[in-house]
Amino acid sequence: MPTPSAADALGPALLASFRHSFQQYKTLADRALGQLSDAEWLHRPAPGSNSAAVIVQHMAGNLRSRFTDFLTTDGEKPTRQRDQEFEEPQSAAGIPALRQEWEAAWQVLFDLLNELQPADLLRTVTIRGEAHSVLEAVQRQVAHYASHVGQLVQLAKIIRGDDFQSLSIPRGQSQQFNQAMQDRK
Repeated sequence: MPTPSAADALGPALLASFRHSFQQYKTLADRALGQLSDAEWLHRPAPGSNSAAVIVQHMAGNLRSRFTDFLTTDGEKPTRQRDQEFEEPQSAAGIPALRQEWEAAWQVLFDLLNELQPADLLRTVTIRGEAHSVLEAVQRQVAHYASHVGQLVQLAKIIRGDDFQSLSIPRGQSQQFNQAMQDRK
């Protein structure tokens, strides 16, 4: 069998990289959110800022809108109520349902990523009527979700304070971590 050329391998590698990035961001968000009680999901650290619940509502709405019928319809669906995504939930009682929406919305993305083929990366899709290659549109969402996940992590750190469980290398432990990585080799 002939060895695939670098060009032949690029599409599958990009799709795998996107899957990995999105999964990493979701895992990071889940680990930060998992440190908060339902009531803490509603905490706003300052006037005009967003709670974790609002960020999750927005991301879930964006995920559903962008990735439902991704290749065939505009990424900003007419049924999306973006402004409502930024309204605070009335009480913590709605947080379990919001968690379910979050999971279902991410599943829309992961199902799409499992269906996309390397040849799809250069197809054209629209978002709010603006044309993008699939590659551009997906990369746009990687950046968008990365910023919101960073917000969720920061909110969890603010709320948990010293009790926050590090999601990477804890402060003051870089040298130990690096040594452990060297010892594995």
